[in-house]
Amino acid sequence: MGVSLTKAVQWTSASSGTGKLEFTPMNESLLKEILRFVEQFNSQHPQEAKHVFEEPLQWSTTLVASDFKTDYDISDSDVQSHEKDSEGHPLLQLSPPNVYARSFSQLSKLIHLADDKKLEEVRACLEGNRDPMVKILGPSLTSVLQKGGAHTEVKEEDQGEDSKVKLFLLLQNMDNQLLNKCLKEISEQVSLNPAAVKNEVELLKRLCSEGEKRVLKSVRYTSDYEFSNGCRAPPWRQVHGEICYLVIEPCDTETLYITRSTAGAFLNGGIKQEQEESGYERTSDTYKDLVTLLTSRSPHFAENINKQDFAVQELPSTQKIQHVESVDAEEQGQPQRSYEQQEKNVHEKARQQHAPNKADGEKKYEPCPRWKNLGLMPPCGKAEEKKPSKSSGGETSGEIQKKKLGPAAKSKMKAEFSVSSLPGRLSSQKIKTSAGAVPVDAFSESSSESEEEEEQPERRAESTTDLPSEYWEIQKVVKFLKGGDQTATVLALCAMMDFNLMQETCQLAIRDLGGLEVLINLLDTDEVKCKIGSLKILRKISHNVQIGRVIVDMGGLQSIVKILDSSVKDLKALAAENIANVARFHRARRTVRQYGGIKKLVKLLEGDVEVARCGALALWSCSKSTKNKEAIRKAGGIPLLGHLLKSPHENMLIPVVGTLQECASEESFRIVIQTEGMIKDLVKNLNSENDELQMHCASAIFKCAEDKQTRDLVRKYKGLKPLVSLLSKEDNKELLAAATGAIWKCSISMENVDELQKYKALETLVHLLTDEPEDVLVNVVGALGEFAQIPANKAIIRKCGGIKSLVNLLTGTNQALLVNVTRAVGACATDMENMAIIDQLDGVRLVWSLLKNPNADVQSSAAWALCPCIENAKDAGEMVRSLVGGFELIVNLLKSTNNEVLASICAAIAKIAKDKENLAILTDHGVVPLLAKLTNKTDDRLRRHLAEAICHFCMWGTNRASFGDAGAVAPLATYLMSNDKAVHQSTAMALYQLSKEPNNCITMHQKGVVKPLIHFMGSDDEMLQEATAGCVRNIRTLCLANRQAQDQ
Repeated sequence: MGVSLTKAVQWTSASSGTGKLEFTPMNESLLKEILRFVEQFNSQHPQEAKHVFEEPLQWSTTLVASDFKTDYDISDSDVQSHEKDSEGHPLLQLSPPNVYARSFSQLSKLIHLADDKKLEEVRACLEGNRDPMVKILGPSLTSVLQKGGAHTEVKEEDQGEDSKVKLFLLLQNMDNQLLNKCLKEISEQVSLNPAAVKNEVELLKRLCSEGEKRVLKSVRYTSDYEFSNGCRAPPWRQVHGEICYLVIEPCDTETLYITRSTAGAFLNGGIKQEQEESGYERTSDTYKDLVTLLTSRSPHFAENINKQDFAVQELPSTQKIQHVESVDAEEQGQPQRSYEQQEKNVHEKARQQHAPNKADGEKKYEPCPRWKNLGLMPPCGKAEEKKPSKSSGGETSGEIQKKKLGPAAKSKMKAEFSVSSLPGRLSSQKIKTSAGAVPVDAFSESSSESEEEEEQPERRAESTTDLPSEYWEIQKVVKFLKGGDQTATVLALCAMMDFNLMQETCQLAIRDLGGLEVLINLLDTDEVKCKIGSLKILRKISHNVQIGRVIVDMGGLQSIVKILDSSVKDLKALAAENIANVARFHRARRTVRQYGGIKKLVKLLEGDVEVARCGALALWSCSKSTKNKEAIRKAGGIPLLGHLLKSPHENMLIPVVGTLQECASEESFRIVIQTEGMIKDLVKNLNSENDELQMHCASAIFKCAEDKQTRDLVRKYKGLKPLVSLLSKEDNKELLAAATGAIWKCSISMENVDELQKYKALETLVHLLTDEPEDVLVNVVGALGEFAQIPANKAIIRKCGGIKSLVNLLTGTNQALLVNVTRAVGACATDMENMAIIDQLDGVRLVWSLLKNPNADVQSSAAWALCPCIENAKDAGEMVRSLVGGFELIVNLLKSTNNEVLASICAAIAKIAKDKENLAILTDHGVVPLLAKLTNKTDDRLRRHLAEAICHFCMWGTNRASFGDAGAVAPLATYLMSNDKAVHQSTAMALYQLSKEPNNCITMHQKGVVKPLIHFMGSDDEMLQEATAGCVRNIRTLCLANRQAQDQ
């Protein structure tokens, strides 16, 4: 909304203040992000949402006065909000076609009112307010935002009220997220092109020699800075596919300022540095490449280019590049240097960072701090070009390492590694992942695991000038680790252990200086001490997710899995701990499974206590993948975990219960957990004093309590009381979410509800309806829906103020929460006093509006909730008629393909049709043929409510004959064969009403309904008796009348 809006968004005109947003995928993506931000702002940041803008946001809207309901004063076509600022001005004002909004609270409400035109409103708002930050915060704070980037500290004179400062930070964070999303898409779009452009520029630089063969005077970039995706253009120009900007001096014409983009090359307005916005505009045709452009502009170049040995070929630095990756210190194809040379150049590089850039007498421009925050800084701040340094005649570090290690390690190093101390370097033969590069793994194999996480962008050190002393000390240790004998290696490993390896600087230093390759290769040696030392270091640095990814990229995880077969306990335990740290993303978990790691880890559960604990830790990490869960089950892991669940040690119990609760998401595991008697142990550990253990136990019960037997076991082993006691730990949100989830699922059994109420669980749950995260609210509201099935509890919810809180939650966007809220509101609405409060709070309209939600579960849940609301409302008929567009909405849902939606809508229509005026309106809306089309459905729940709706519609006009003409009678006759008694009752009542039309009686008689109807006359259900008797009487009366007519 700051830089992202003014720079990254694509406009139809480059001139500020004019133009419209282009209809491009990038714009649509950004608009949806902004829409989501505004929609959720009021609920997530209520205080900041009330802040009054410095100037109102104004745009041309599609909304009209009739779209506004409560909270607004409506006068003809004008609308004003009840909310006003300190001077009495309304915070939202509509004067068609313009709307004026002065707070995020009103913006959020307006977006909700826009319904299916939300995106159009956001687009119009941004087009009408090209710089919304100035209007929202005022020019002073906006200037701070534009100058300082993401890490700017707001001065006291700029802060004003606390809410204004917080709003400033929220908008700043949103701006960063938009730019990050934008750059991610850009990186995917231009992932291959920057390398080719770099190759092309290097070839042109060869033509800048002196003498007769000179074709060009000079070729240079406008910026020395290269982003991690290979581009040199600033982020907001990368949106347009621009890669870099060049200044080329031909021998015979004026200097050319050229833009190289994914579409080709063209002349620009004269970019000498990135700050000159006007220079970006294209001033020539677009050419396919730089050579073609230069040929058209410089006769000297065109004449001499063919004389040069200019066969287009790849430079050594690009021969093995699979995708764009920034190379930190030298061209990738250059020969490796000895460690002494590398160390020297690192120090030289640090000194060069302080020296001013004197090339061409121009100032060197540094990137905006915002780019650093987005992860765009290259590793260790590399310069534009590096001259190749001649390799010394001595051995390379890779050769030294080969001599030190055994044969297996040597062969592995030869195949997989080219040991170098270049920051962040891997062998060009390996698949690499870095910021701005799409991982090859994502394309080489499609994972079927549902828990795939996105590869996180790699964070690099911003500059070598700020490196701490530990960096240089680690550099010396890595030197000995690479070049020493066995004794020196062990000593170097011990020295490295003395560093604070949990500090990110030390972790990345080991990676950047080539230590990680050596540590991984040591895993393939025969020396136990070397392996233990390497695993201990890897165990600590692998807590860093980026290090874990590099370990997987280098093939280190396979080596760690092999060590699980070792006879040395310490090795097995360390290997398992390393797997636990590394297997935090799907590719690592898949690698463990594919190399037999799951079976080996399960086997560890049978051994030494410490080894078993480490094995459980590794299985916990691996169990986040569905295929791994199945592999654990097949390997016999569940009974072994059940045995360890009886351990008295908390450090053992946490990974064991953690693994069980991950696996409990699968039904087959839940059955085993129940049959193996683990519920008793889970309940026992709820009384632990360790919050993490309690959380995992509650989470396991939450997932297992889907089954009635498990719910009964929790009650049997007295697990409900400790679950209620956990509700008091409101500061621990993860524990609170697990506890409320367990209570929700346990309360599905009414016996558990009675038990829970002994500990005042209901009052505590109502208290949790405000100021809690959505994952907690979903569970709390789900539990209230179950508690409200008991009449006495409905009064308790009302007395504790729960009705108002529930109605307020109807305006949210979380689908799972909306399903549970509507169910709870519907359950409470069966109480007349509760219904009066719901009606007073406009709850019925809010529930009805959820029928517009695209989610079928929300639609059906809302329709079910409407049934008791309509039935218990004081003036239900008038209330329904007052809802603008309500009839059209509910009738349209009869065309749904979801049986649950259809059943709930039929039930709601049956309630609405009890009012004669509403019945007439629905008939005019064409409900009769829609109901008739549904009679061929086989779902008993749908059949029951469909027959009930047909029964009510038969009481108006000629609807009985219309149902017969539409072919609804014959299918209804088959409903009598159902095994559901409720279907029998509603069907008999429908047939009774239909039988009042003679033609329908004939159809019924032909379909053989008389025999089952006579059978149902003996039912204990009086309503069924009367309906069947009445239907048979009507059929019999028609038959007698027909016989008498024939006799005459």
